[in-house]
Formats: sequence, C-alpha cells, structure tokens
Amino acid sequence: MSVDIITFGCRLNAYESEAIRARALEAGLTGAVIVNTCAVTAEAVRQSRQAIRKLKRERPQAEIIVTGCAAQTEPATYAAMPEVGRVIGNREKLKAETYAADFLKDAPRVFVNDIMAVKETAAQFLDGFEGRTRAVLQVQNGCDHRCTFCIIPFGRGNSRSVGSGAVVEEARRLVGAGYKEIVLSGVDLTAYGADLPGKPSLGMLASRILKFVPELPRLRLSSIDSIEADETLMRLIAEEERLMPHFHLSAQSGDDLILKRMKRRHGRRHTIEFCNTVRRLRPEAAFGADLIAGFPTETEAMFANTLSLADEAELSYLHVFPF
Repeated sequence: MSVDIITFGCRLNAYESEAIRARALEAGLTGAVIVNTCAVTAEAVRQSRQAIRKLKRERPQAEIIVTGCAAQTEPATYAAMPEVGRVIGNREKLKAETYAADFLKDAPRVFVNDIMAVKETAAQFLDGFEGRTRAVLQVQNGCDHRCTFCIIPFGRGNSRSVGSGAVVEEARRLVGAGYKEIVLSGVDLTAYGADLPGKPSLGMLASRILKFVPELPRLRLSSIDSIEADETLMRLIAEEERLMPHFHLSAQSGDDLILKRMKRRHGRRHTIEFCNTVRRLRPEAAFGADLIAGFPTETEAMFANTLSLADEAELSYLHVFPF
C-alpha cells in the first residue's frame, strides 16, 4: 500500500511529505491524494491550485486532501475549490490520527488551527525518502522574525527546535537506512536552539551529529542566515571535511536601504564578509543565495547593487524571486 503525495516548495516540505506519508500509512489512509502546498509566493499558490484541478480531472474518484503552508495561510482559498475534499493545517498534517478513517468520517472539512499556539517541534523518525538519494532532516521549524516580504511565519508559526538527542537518533536511523548524505533543514536554520534549554547553536548541533554518527560521510546545511552563523559552526567549516562546503544564503538584496525596508538583520557587507571569511577557512567553498527582484521602492540603482553583490560575493548560483 502507498500514499500519493504531491509536494510544492522547499526541502522542509519534502521532508514533511515523507512524514505525512508515514503517518497516513500508519493510519491506513486509502483512496486519497495529499497535496502539500507552498505559500512563499503567489505563483506557488497558483501552481498548487492548477495541479489540484488537473489531478481531479485525471483521478475523479480520489479524495484530494490539501495541506501545507498555503493551506494554513489561505484555507478558504482551497475550501472554495470543488475539487478539494479536505483542508488540513500544518499542525495537524503530521499526526497519524488526522488520517484515521474514524476521525475523517466526522472531522470538519477545514481542519486548520492556530499555528502560533504550537510551541514544540518533534522529530518524525523517518526510515527513508522515496525516490531520493540523500536524506533531509528537519531540526527547526517556524520563524521569530517578521521580514516585510515573508508570509512563512504565519504558515509555520514561531521558531522551535528539535532536541539534539532526537536529531542524532534520527541521523543514525537515516545512515542505517543507507543514506550517505544528510541535509539539515529548517525555516530559519541558524536560529536553531534558541528555544531549547542551554540555547545550543546550529554549530553545536552539527558538531554532535558528526561526533556521535561517525559513519555519516556527508553533512550539509540548507539555507542559512549568514549574520547568525555561530563560532562553533565557523570552526567546523574550517576543520571538518564531512561538513559540505556549500552554503545557500538568505541574502534577499544587495542594497542596504532595501534590506532595511525588508526588515532584514544583515547589510550588504555582512554577506560579502561572510563569503570571504568562509573562503579563507575553506578555499573550495561554493555559495548560492536567495534574491528578490522588484521589491517595492527598489530603483534601477538599487537593483544594480544586488547584481554587483553577486559578483563581489562570488555567488555561484541564484534563486531569484520576483516580488
């Protein structure tokens, strides 16, 4: 028996889709297709709605269950679609009981609760990732920042971290299942640990994984905020070959005024200095970045600053989003 899931968006969504699959199988769900949506842009929402309509034409007998960030932030949008059977929030999607037949029989069609009320994030303990050669491991969820362009905190809630012991245990499980590379993932990954006792940092977590899972050949980080990189992480970059020298930065812009209007916590120089520092520690390091084009009030000169940032920081690849 299998559960069909269509996933939009980030690595974290990919990880959670596997958790949804495991919980749905555990509950014995049949005859349904789950669409795990993304809310990062209006285009992502449009694409998910388009996919739902196409899916219903191709599989008219299947019940379509919509979940994910767009379902959390825009439940009414999906509830208004005749193709959609149920809308499930981000809090509810990771619970086996959500997919149980007895529950679904009497549950409301729209089952979305207050994501800001969620205070903890638990490890999902997955054995594998269907069709993937490397594993994603969620260690953090939510975000305490309120950047002016970003809806994600309202889909994910406030920042919360998975305890390091559970992370190490799950890393062991994934390596035992044959994975040679693990990608640590989160909404605001470098905020890891601020909500835990003792406030362990992302660098401390990575250090524990590498120490207590010595059979793991490669550990990789997903998108990070360079301004939040801690001293332990920088030491690992310099000394630990198993930590992959590949860093995707949440840069967003290369213009200081636009960054201020975005309510970002870094300036243009911080991105450049981080890249230069890491290259001194690991000359083979490669960098990518998220960038937004056309932010309100952005002029041609401001956009030119973003273009020149890519050159000065020597960014190898870019994820560019139109505002």
